[in-house]
Amino acid sequence: MNRDQLEHAIRAACEVAEDTELIIFGSQAILGEHPDAPPDLRASVEVDVQPLNHPEAVDKIDGALGELSLFHATHGFYVHGVLIEAATLPDGWEDRTIQVRDNLTTQGNIGHCLESHDLAVSKLVAYRDKDRDFVRILLIEHMIEVETLLHRIGLSPIADDAKQRLVDWIKATAKEL
Repeated sequence: MNRDQLEHAIRAACEVAEDTELIIFGSQAILGEHPDAPPDLRASVEVDVQPLNHPEAVDKIDGALGELSLFHATHGFYVHGVLIEAATLPDGWEDRTIQVRDNLTTQGNIGHCLESHDLAVSKLVAYRDKDRDFVRILLIEHMIEVETLLHRIGLSPIADDAKQRLVDWIKATAKEL
C-alpha cells in the first residue's frame, strides 16, 4: 500500500460511513507519519479504520470496501471497518494522531493515523511474529525511539507481567540491533 491508496481509502470510507473523519489504527497508519515508509512496512493490503463520529458504520465499510468486495478487486487493497477497541493503545493516543487530509485526494475528509510509537505499542501487545517484525523494522529504520516506546508501554492498560515481557523484548531487540 502507498500514501495515495491510503488517501483513497479515507475518501471512500468516509463516503460509505457518511462521516468526515476516521481513525486509522492498523499497520498502514504508518503512512500518516511516514508517507515514504519502507516497503516491508507497507506490505499489507488492508487499512483498519473506524469512523470517528459514526462508529456504528464499521459494518457498512466492511460490506462495501472490505476483503473480497468489488472495491478490493478493483483497487487491490481493502478497508476493514473495525472498532478501535480491537486495539490496545497507550493512554493519550488520541492527542498524538497524525492527520491525513487533502482537499483533493481525501476531499477534505480527515484520517487520524496512529502516531508511530502508539502503533508500535499496539503491535507489540498483539505479539504476533509479524507484529514484532513490524516493530523491529521501525527500530532499525530509526522511525521510533526506544525510550519513547518504553514510556508508552508504561501508559498502556495491560497487566504488569505483560508490560514486563514487552519491556524485556524491546530492550533485547534494541541491544541486538
